[in-house]
Amino acid sequence: MLKIERSELVSKILDKHYPETPVPLDHNSVYTLLIAVLLSAQCTDERVNKITPKLFKMAASPEKMSKIPQQKIYDIIKPCGLGPKKSKAILELSKILVSKFNGEVPKDIEELEKLPGVGHKTASVVISQGFGIPAFPVDTHIHRLAQRWGLTKGKNVLQTEKDLKKLFPIEEWNKLHLQIIFWGREYCQARECFGIQCEICVSCFPDRAKPFIHKKP
Repeated sequence: MLKIERSELVSKILDKHYPETPVPLDHNSVYTLLIAVLLSAQCTDERVNKITPKLFKMAASPEKMSKIPQQKIYDIIKPCGLGPKKSKAILELSKILVSKFNGEVPKDIEELEKLPGVGHKTASVVISQGFGIPAFPVDTHIHRLAQRWGLTKGKNVLQTEKDLKKLFPIEEWNKLHLQIIFWGREYCQARECFGIQCEICVSCFPDRAKPFIHKKP
């Protein structure tokens, strides 16, 4: 089976299981989405969604957040992990949004990546889920699945992102990003499927008999 054939098969199966793709992080603005995505680094979406209501009740805009002491932010977000680093980033990026962008989150991915605590993946999520601009955020989980499904031989997430963008139509990128995340959580977990059990793995590689060995990013 050719790589393009596998990508078409993956799209078909994902569309069947996930015709709707709700954003898993609770938010009510692009700014609160940005903060939630930042908090989700090395933390589950479920835990972030438990933390953010209290945080956003205190401050749900850059203007308000920029006036909150870092220690107070830290006290709330501590359960998300990396509290000192994340609280500092939230405070600093909020101040930058106020001073440089009139309190608005920029739509430009390069400008987003310049903000404290905002890497390429976080910026891509905000661009795609917050503004609806085509992007294909790739984290280690999507990187792992793309390898299992024979869609990339990339040794890192950036190469995998480039490979996936070549395979799938641009109008599908935003939806696919979420569909792949949902599938990985439900059917193709790192320590359960091993590339030989779920519907996509079996469909793409029906003759695969041994667990797939990943290339770590």
